Amino acid sequence: MANSNPEIKYTKLFINNEFVDSASKKTFPVINPATGKQIIDVAEADRADVNKAVEAAKAAFARGSEWRNMDASARGILIYKLADLIERDTKYLASLETLDNGKPYEDSIFDINCAISTFRYYAGYCDKIHGSTIPSDGEFLTLTRKEPVGVVGQIIPWNYPILMLSWKWGPALATGCTMVLKPAEQTPLTALAVAALAKEAGFPKGVVNVVPGYGPTAGAALVENHDVSKVAFTGSTEVGHKIMETAAKTNLKRVSLELGGKSPLVVFNDADLDEAVEIAHNAIFANHGQNCVAGSRTFVQSGIYDQFVKRATEKAKARKVGDPFANGIQQGPQIDQDMFNKVLRLIESGKKEGAKLETGGEKIGNEGFFIQPTVFSNVTDNMTIAKEEIFGPVQSIFKFNTLDEVIERANNTNYGLASGVVTKDINNALVFAQAVQAGSVWVNCYDAVTPQAAFGGYKQSGIGRELGEDSLKEYLEVKTISIKLPSKN
Repeated sequence: MANSNPEIKYTKLFINNEFVDSASKKTFPVINPATGKQIIDVAEADRADVNKAVEAAKAAFARGSEWRNMDASARGILIYKLADLIERDTKYLASLETLDNGKPYEDSIFDINCAISTFRYYAGYCDKIHGSTIPSDGEFLTLTRKEPVGVVGQIIPWNYPILMLSWKWGPALATGCTMVLKPAEQTPLTALAVAALAKEAGFPKGVVNVVPGYGPTAGAALVENHDVSKVAFTGSTEVGHKIMETAAKTNLKRVSLELGGKSPLVVFNDADLDEAVEIAHNAIFANHGQNCVAGSRTFVQSGIYDQFVKRATEKAKARKVGDPFANGIQQGPQIDQDMFNKVLRLIESGKKEGAKLETGGEKIGNEGFFIQPTVFSNVTDNMTIAKEEIFGPVQSIFKFNTLDEVIERANNTNYGLASGVVTKDINNALVFAQAVQAGSVWVNCYDAVTPQAAFGGYKQSGIGRELGEDSLKEYLEVKTISIKLPSKN
C-alpha cells in the first residue's frame, strides 16, 4: 500500500559508508511538488564535501584495497544483494519517490522494478568482462586487459531518480569503479535511502558515496576534481556543454552525456488509429511529459490527420490528474515552480504563434504544480513548441504527406535521442528506421527501454551509451600487454 507520509530516515551526506553533516552545516529544502510545501531539509554538499567523497572513493579504488582485491563474481553477488534489498523495500521507496518527485505511486513502483532489473543485469556481467589474446606480428604474445577507469562522478536528474541511479551505478559497480553520485537537488531522498541499502548489502567503505547539492556548487566541484577519471551525466544539453568544457580544461576526464531530445513519432495512414493514438498519448504524457525521450513531435499523415487529432484530444481530456498517491491517477504535478512556469510559458507561445489549442493549456488548482494535459494541432516546424524541449504534458501534432518529407522534417533538429514509427508497411518502417538520426527507433511501440539494449543519442542528445553491453565500455580502459617470446633456435 502507498504511504503518503513515509518516514524519512536519511537526510545527511553519505560518504565512506557513513551519513555525515556537510562541512558548512548548510542544508537545503526539499519540496513536495503536489503541494508546493517543504518536506524536509537535507544536508547541502559543497566543494569541501565533494572533495572528501572523492578522497574516500579514491582510497577505495587504491591498489590492494578490499574492493580492488575482490573477485569479480563477488562484486556480482553484492550487486544482486543490493537489488534484493531494493525489492524488499519497494513499497517504502516508491512512497518516498512519489512524495519527492510527484509521479503516481504505481509509476514509482514500475520505475523501481526497472531499477531492480537493471542491477540484476549488471550483476550478471561482473565476471564476464575480459580481454583478448591477439595474434600480433612478430615474436610476441599480445593480450589485452579491461580495467576500471577509477573514480567516477555521476550526476543524475530528477525525473527518474531511482531508475537513473541504477543506470549509473550498475555498470560502474560491474566494472569495479568507485563512485560519487550527486542526485538532483529536487529529489535527493531515494538516492540516500538506496545508499543505506548499499551499506547494508556489504559494499566496502568508499565504493558508493552520495552528495546532495546544487549543480553550480556540488556538481561543478565533482566535474572539476582532478581525481575523478570519468563523469557520467544525465540532464539538459546546456549543462552537458558546460560539463564537457570543464572536463577538457581539467584532466581530460572521460565524459558520457545523456541529454535532451525533441523526438519524432511518425504515424502513417495505414496505422490502426486507436493503437496509434494510444502509443502517441503514452509517448508524450508518460511521467507528465518529463521524459528525455518523450514523443514531443507527433507527425501524422494527412489521410488520417483530422481523425487522429479528434481522438488524441478526447484521450487527453480523459487523463486523470491529481494527488499522485490516489488510486487511478495517471498524472501528478510538474517537478517544481521553475518547470511549471516554463511549461506554461511554452504553451502560451504555441497559442500566440498560431497552433490550435485543442484542449488543456492551463494550470490546475492553486496548490502544487499541476498542468492540464494539453494538445495542439496545426503545429508547424518553425514554432517554438516545435523546436524547444518542453518537458511537460504538451502534445504537438504535425501534418505530413510523404515518407521522404517526414524523414527530412524529423531530422531537422539539433537533437537525436529517440524516435518512433507506427505503420503496417514494413518497408516504410525500415526506411524510416535507417534514415532517422536517433539513438533509438521504436516501431509500433514507444519508449521500449530494457537493461539489455543500448540507450543514448545522436547529435546534441549526448555522447556514449547507457544500458546494455555498450555501456560497460564507458567505464573501462583497455590495456595492451605484449610479451617478447624466446627466439627460435
